[in-house]
Amino acid sequence: MLTVKKPYQPLVGHQMAFLTIVGFWVFHAVIVSLRSAVMDFPSQDELALRRIMVTVAGIALTWLLYLVLRMFDRQPMGVRVATAFLAAIPCAISIAYVNYYFFNLYDPANLFADQTLNQSVAEIQEQLRLTGLQDIAEVAVTRYFFIIAWASLYLALGYAREVREAERTASRYAQAAHDAELRSLRYQVNPHFLFNTLNSLSSLVITRQNEKAEAMIQNLASFYRTSLSSDPLDDVTLAEEVELQRHYLGIEAVRYPERLRLQFDIPERLADFALPAMILQPLVENAIKYGVARTNRTVTVSISARQHGGTVEILVEDDGDPSDQAGIASSGIGLANVRDRLEARFGSDARLTTVKNPAGGFSARIEIARNHGVAG
Repeated sequence: MLTVKKPYQPLVGHQMAFLTIVGFWVFHAVIVSLRSAVMDFPSQDELALRRIMVTVAGIALTWLLYLVLRMFDRQPMGVRVATAFLAAIPCAISIAYVNYYFFNLYDPANLFADQTLNQSVAEIQEQLRLTGLQDIAEVAVTRYFFIIAWASLYLALGYAREVREAERTASRYAQAAHDAELRSLRYQVNPHFLFNTLNSLSSLVITRQNEKAEAMIQNLASFYRTSLSSDPLDDVTLAEEVELQRHYLGIEAVRYPERLRLQFDIPERLADFALPAMILQPLVENAIKYGVARTNRTVTVSISARQHGGTVEILVEDDGDPSDQAGIASSGIGLANVRDRLEARFGSDARLTTVKNPAGGFSARIEIARNHGVAG
């Protein structure tokens, strides 16, 4: 099996790193120059030139530090912090040596235009008895904390990038889980329906009721072709959903020819309203199971739709015996399925309410905000 390796993505790109490094060193040079001007040091031009040389060297050395830290981008944060603190040591020492070189070794006689001043500086250094290593060590300490400040910024930028990547990954996983949930809910069609249909079909064939058997086969084929071929995440129009339920109820009408009466009332203006595929299936199944199958009289099962203001209402009702439906008004796997799918698809903009009709039977009402538009 061929595995495609994901290309390495640095947490902080070259451009961002370069801009932060230059920004840090330029800011440092400006502060030191302002201090020098306020203190009215002589030979400002010469000092500024040597300061620029040190700044350029500092940028180059800090860039090398960045390349080292970049190698540990995907390591645990503790490893990255330890690397930054350790790698900053030689970096600070190198910068301190560069500073010592330009301000002490490189053409010291011309550091100040006034030779008397140059001699005075040399005498002061001799009196202090500071060796070159001591001078370098003193500067290295201050530069170390300066370098650590930049490294902390680098680590913070890298951590922020990791947080964003984690958030995007979590969002993708959440979306995948959401889609899987929708697919799972969509495929929870009552398996007893197929078994009962096949049993009824077998009875029709045995009793040689060929026309009814053929009609049931055609409706069964149409029902499953439509229900299984569509994407579970796609919406359908209300007209398409009702047509699918016609196939289902056509099958049940063969099973209960004397007890099932069908009624549909879908206004033309709502035919293209979008809703999840097979959202009505559990409601229609309940109407058959509790309203038709448990009585010996004729029961009317109706599917209707209407609009009240900004809400579209879709009703599935039957006028069966209410005593046989006492336990399904607020519970049941089918109703829970519908509620879960509505919440997953529309959030608070849709709901399912169920009531027992006073005159007998059961009503299930789906309400969806009209602003969800027309199925495309």
